[in-house]
Amino acid sequence: MDSLGQGMATAAKLLFSLDREVYSIVFLSLRISSAAILAAALVGVPLGYLVGTGKFRGRNLLGTLLNTFMALPTVIVGLFVFTILSQQGPLGSLNLLFTVKAVIIGQFILATPIVAALTMSAVQEVDIRVRPVAQPLGAGTVRTAWTVLEEARFALIAAVIAGFGRAIAEVGSALVLGGNIKGYTRTVTTAIAMETSKGEYGMAIALGIILLIVSFAVNIFFRKLQARTA
Repeated sequence: MDSLGQGMATAAKLLFSLDREVYSIVFLSLRISSAAILAAALVGVPLGYLVGTGKFRGRNLLGTLLNTFMALPTVIVGLFVFTILSQQGPLGSLNLLFTVKAVIIGQFILATPIVAALTMSAVQEVDIRVRPVAQPLGAGTVRTAWTVLEEARFALIAAVIAGFGRAIAEVGSALVLGGNIKGYTRTVTTAIAMETSKGEYGMAIALGIILLIVSFAVNIFFRKLQARTA
């Protein structure tokens, strides 16, 4: 209890003094996760739409894979990308390992199946109602797709929220791919893991509190966005 109390006191001091190290870690995490979820949305939403509404061979298998990949272990993703980006890997010449870009790639791989799978489920329900009405009215493929996605916008926003939550909260691939380098690739979750292992509970608690606040703020933002699009 004493260590917890001291940790809470230290955390409060770090938070209210606007400690530079704490907030630099937070802003870096936000930058990485925002880039990852943007890329994941650009890939996952179209992919989810195609799997959810398309009629092609292997569609059911692809849908099953998307649902399976929603639970990908982060360390496995980190190891897979590590082997590709290492000096002995096919993309080793790009020198991406232990950089911010490598961490973004890892988070992108983790978030994309979530966005795609939730989009797939959302558009399947909407497509049944919208397509029989849109096509007789002369809507082409693109227009029909836009109509379906517009009808499913609330579920799509939820998919993006879920993907962002997966990205910003993951630790395994960030450790493997970023190396937890101070001031360069250290994210909130990797910093919490390191500080806890060192017994520096104040820093860990402070970062944990900020992570919860950020997650809460992101959810409020998207809820307001849902309300505006209603």
